Amino acid sequence: MAFNYDKYLRLEKMPTLWCWGCGDGVILKAVIRAIDTCGWKQDDVCVISGIGCSGRFSSYVDFNTIHTTHGRTVAWATGVKLANPSKHVICVAGDGDALAIGGNHTIHACRRNIDINFIMINNFIYGLTNSQTSPTTPQGMWTVSQKAGNIDPTFDACKLAIAAGSSFVARETMLDPKKLEKTLVKGFQHRGFAFFDIMSNCHINLGRKNKMASAMENLNWIDTITTPLSKWEKLSPEEQMNIFPTGVLKQDEEAREYCDMYQEIKDVHQGKRKVITQDDFEKKI
Repeated sequence: MAFNYDKYLRLEKMPTLWCWGCGDGVILKAVIRAIDTCGWKQDDVCVISGIGCSGRFSSYVDFNTIHTTHGRTVAWATGVKLANPSKHVICVAGDGDALAIGGNHTIHACRRNIDINFIMINNFIYGLTNSQTSPTTPQGMWTVSQKAGNIDPTFDACKLAIAAGSSFVARETMLDPKKLEKTLVKGFQHRGFAFFDIMSNCHINLGRKNKMASAMENLNWIDTITTPLSKWEKLSPEEQMNIFPTGVLKQDEEAREYCDMYQEIKDVHQGKRKVITQDDFEKKI
């Protein structure tokens, strides 16, 4: 029996404005299937997206949605989650949105370990604004802002999320939608900040100027720079340097969640419990 995507889509917004061959549609479908697998009611889900190609995401899904300003998805999501801790909050942002202008918000959401699902669609370029260098653009690649070749080191977003304290960190590509869906389900069911680095293609703005004129050429390149974590761990340190591991990279079920701690603070002010001390948090330093 075919999956009923129409239930979760705003059909009046179809077809999407994404370029032909763009991976964003594949990711959107995987997110919808993961939500369905989790059994979440549509009224209990809030999807928040910012600016960029990924910013269109919230326009197409039939949940509670917010289309907010560039780099501010996590700030909005934090407010939504603290006000509605029982609801399921999903952020969708591009690599520029999440790591450049919004990098500070991303870091502190990881640090707080608030129960938000953060999906970074990583296409290695500022696609919507015509090909400027983003934090994840590989060194040497052409962009309109570095036409002689990008000299900035490539940002490993998952390492940042792990170091900042996110309790669930995963990387996948849109090359295997079923695997992506399963990883999303694991993250969605995790209580705490779940960070997903999902690599996707932008053959229009990244590929055409970097010898990957078609979607398949761009996708083949993504395939060459990724490998499952179990295989990556068997590579030598030199081989690991230019390859990104995929799969669940961190999963800490013991980390305390921010909304729970926030409720404890409210209980203190309402006289329902004693003053909180450092021992209550059992901080790991």
